[in-house]
Amino acid sequence: MLVLTRKKGQGLVIGHGIRVVVVEVSGEYVRLGVEAPLQVPVFREEIYRALEEENRAALASGASLEGLKFLAAGSARGPGRGGDGKA
Repeated sequence: MLVLTRKKGQGLVIGHGIRVVVVEVSGEYVRLGVEAPLQVPVFREEIYRALEEENRAALASGASLEGLKFLAAGSARGPGRGGDGKA
């Protein structure tokens, strides 16, 4: 894992077109801004892990591929692009 030190207002660039900026630091919390192309899904890690687990469970239960596509499309395109309705 790459570990970087950044101050408020500073950022980093990942690949072509993904930028992460430190918006605010307060106590134990860091507020980040993420700029990424629309086709790049952005999730909070816990949401991403929950989706992975749901997809594994659906596959194990024999759910249809169309149902999984619907779930994946809806999660990645939700308001705020976090998939959970929060920015």
